[in-house]
Amino acid sequence: MNWIVSFINSSLGKKLLMALTGLFLTLFLIVHLIGNLQLLKPDNGYAFNTYAVFMTSNPLIKFISYGLYAMILLHAVKGLLLAGSNMNARKSKYAVNAGNSTSSWTSRWMGVLGSFILIFIVLHMAGFWFKYKFGEVPYTQYTTSLMTGDVLVEDISGTANPVLEDKKMLLTSNQETEILRIKDLNKEVAFAFKNPMIVLFYVFSMLILAFHLWHGFQSAFQTLGVNHPKYNGLIKWVGVLIAVVVPFLFALIPLVVFFS
Repeated sequence: MNWIVSFINSSLGKKLLMALTGLFLTLFLIVHLIGNLQLLKPDNGYAFNTYAVFMTSNPLIKFISYGLYAMILLHAVKGLLLAGSNMNARKSKYAVNAGNSTSSWTSRWMGVLGSFILIFIVLHMAGFWFKYKFGEVPYTQYTTSLMTGDVLVEDISGTANPVLEDKKMLLTSNQETEILRIKDLNKEVAFAFKNPMIVLFYVFSMLILAFHLWHGFQSAFQTLGVNHPKYNGLIKWVGVLIAVVVPFLFALIPLVVFFS
């Protein structure tokens, strides 16, 4: 057991943990992006609100989420420790040496970029996830005609409805209509993204994420030993694609909401 702890605390162990947790978090980003893109659907938030309920209520997803939180913390802590070790290995924080001449600025500033992303995650979760779970979020009712497909959308936040107490969603139906009463996280997100300062913060954070992914994705495969001329070109291409497309689409969401 001691050798496992020693290996994890070693420089190689930290790099391996950074690589594995980083690739896991990259996969999560892609899945999370697919869900968040539903904010752009012109359906008055129906798809995104049902997605939010599923992501916060499904037992398997909740279990995976706890592992995700642990991965984020582990990735951040190990990243800071590794950055500190690399900094101490240099004679001076500002020295220009052979190592700096052959490495990109993103690799030298991964600790700073990662720290900013961690701050963004904390603020993001406090503004949306925490409020959705424990705060006051409005309720919306979608009444769908099963005959015509027409949907009537109503804000029922001020309506006395003891049936909805502590519930995120309630679906009822009869032969003519389907009625969905649901926590309207879409409305909270739309309200937040009408604030230009919040939008600028999100867009800037996604720019930081792009630089972090640009170096981190390729570096992870090198750390795991997948470093061969046969595969390097593909890994680099996929890494650049992820680093550009994922942050761009995340940044596009608040911009579209703000200007709509």
